[in-house]
Amino acid sequence: MARRRRERMSEGKKNIIAGLIEEYNIKTAEDIQEALKDLLGGTIQEMMEAELDEHLGYEEYERSDNTDYRNGVKHKKLRSSYGEIPIDVPQDRDGDFNPQIVQKRKKDISAIEQKIIAMSAKGMTTRQISDIVEDIYGFEVSESMVTAVTNKILPQIEELQQRPLSAVYPIVFIDAIHFSVRDEHIVKKIAAYIILGINDEGRKEVLSITVGENESAKYWLGVLNDLRNRGVQDILILCADGLSGIKESISAAYPNTEHQRCIVHQVRNTLKYVAEKDKKSFANDLKSIYHAPNEETGYERMLAVTEKWHDRYPNAMKRWDENWDVISPMFKFSADVRKVMYTTNAIESLNSALRRLNSQRSVFPSDTALLKALYLATFEATKKWTMPLRNWGKVYGELSIMYDGRLN
Repeated sequence: MARRRRERMSEGKKNIIAGLIEEYNIKTAEDIQEALKDLLGGTIQEMMEAELDEHLGYEEYERSDNTDYRNGVKHKKLRSSYGEIPIDVPQDRDGDFNPQIVQKRKKDISAIEQKIIAMSAKGMTTRQISDIVEDIYGFEVSESMVTAVTNKILPQIEELQQRPLSAVYPIVFIDAIHFSVRDEHIVKKIAAYIILGINDEGRKEVLSITVGENESAKYWLGVLNDLRNRGVQDILILCADGLSGIKESISAAYPNTEHQRCIVHQVRNTLKYVAEKDKKSFANDLKSIYHAPNEETGYERMLAVTEKWHDRYPNAMKRWDENWDVISPMFKFSADVRKVMYTTNAIESLNSALRRLNSQRSVFPSDTALLKALYLATFEATKKWTMPLRNWGKVYGELSIMYDGRLN
């Protein structure tokens, strides 16, 4: 029975296809597109006529005592995946007919808004998005419309920035990425500060993204106080680069929090002073420092590396000695905890997605445009965050002992 049904359906489809080929004289793939567009428009038209019949309670050309009746049509162009489709929307005298197949004031049946947002998440400019939509779908989407569509996520951004957070985060990372933004016809460099938390389940959460402020103790105290106001009572370890004023702000907002200098950035900043031919050898020497079994050995290796390279690169190791108090906390932890603290996996996977925005566009038209792009890219990146960090059970157990009574 099932086989005969499939055969009948297949035969029916063949008849439909044959009829389409004959009716529309189809010769090319473009002819197929035009035929489908015409059929889609006709189908929508017929469905709206049927909806109006039901609304009025009688069919066209029938007599009725109803005071409401057909009152001509309104010309409308729909945007679809096949291009623009002209249709005539039937009207009623009372003006209360609202067809459900294509509701009033709706002109887009191609889900183009989701496509615009997806393209914006990849860092495309409004001009690029407008051109691509026109190339693919055959209708014009103005740059102002693209902006209006992406502006719809601004309430979501505000909601995310104000949402309640967990009481305790074992580890929090703060990082900065710089972008060019136009401000009153002047292009300036501003930083986007990303705060990423590892919750007690070992899962990554973007706690906050802010743009445009100058680094200072006052600024960072405001940022950390915002976390407190959203429910964060304690942070065990806060990993950050050498952000101006961050050390003092941590002491004020979270006096029991361990401040750990980001080793990835420490290494990068050191290698800036090193010639390309020496970078691999120098990087291996630096690895011997932060892979040391304890702080005493790490400090001895740091002095040895400084002495080895001092004649060629006298300033390269200066920051290691100056920042040793915020580099050294990691030495009391096992390799599993250290990996979470200083490898790139935790925050660099997000940062790489955000840095790609710089490759897509050289200048953002405003701070708001940058913030939208950052959050859209973040939405895309965090879709992949489905699992806790590797070996989180061991890490959590060790942190529970190290910071007794501070984790649930």
